[in-house]
Amino acid sequence: MFGPQVPSVTPAEVGDDAYLLDVREPDEWTAGHAPGAHHLPMMEIPARMAEVPSDGEVVVVCRSGGRSGQVVSYLMGNGWDNVRNLDGGMQSWAASGREVVSESGQPQVL
Repeated sequence: MFGPQVPSVTPAEVGDDAYLLDVREPDEWTAGHAPGAHHLPMMEIPARMAEVPSDGEVVVVCRSGGRSGQVVSYLMGNGWDNVRNLDGGMQSWAASGREVVSESGQPQVL
């Protein structure tokens, strides 16, 4: 989707020790997210980049992979070399059988 400059991983390739950075909007996060993920909306990334680890694997996730790909590209342009885009986003995460938790108690709408 983004070419060779934006590395990506599939849900199956995400290790248990990966730092999952969910860049979706608050309502999307509340509806359902990966257990242990860290929520940092896309538009807040420039002001809060210090919160993104610069070591270890960081997997950036959104709904389908578009916004997270932009965030990966942005972070790489600012010196992060440990970031990957989750191919297909939360939609592929859920479709692959990976666990999704909800803050609202409502059915997950991804």
